[in-house]
Amino acid sequence: MLISVAAVSLMAADGEAIYKSKCFSCHGEKASKSALNKSQIIAGWDASKTIASVNGYKNGEGGAMKGVMKPIAVALSDDDLKAVASTIASYK
Repeated sequence: MLISVAAVSLMAADGEAIYKSKCFSCHGEKASKSALNKSQIIAGWDASKTIASVNGYKNGEGGAMKGVMKPIAVALSDDDLKAVASTIASYK
């Protein structure tokens, strides 16, 4: 049982790494800038708000950024999305 818990921990999504690889180039350090001067600043958003927003992009919804965000959104697994949403929520 201990081995399976350790294996799950090792396979857990790394929200910070996901943010740096998928989000940083547009949203900046700790999500502190408006992506392409078109989005809201997302630093500190509640995780559920980020998840809902990204899921909207996955479904083809959203505002001015949906063309940019859809391919990024569909590439995130549910676990990746939860991890990165938690990371964004921690940015204050």
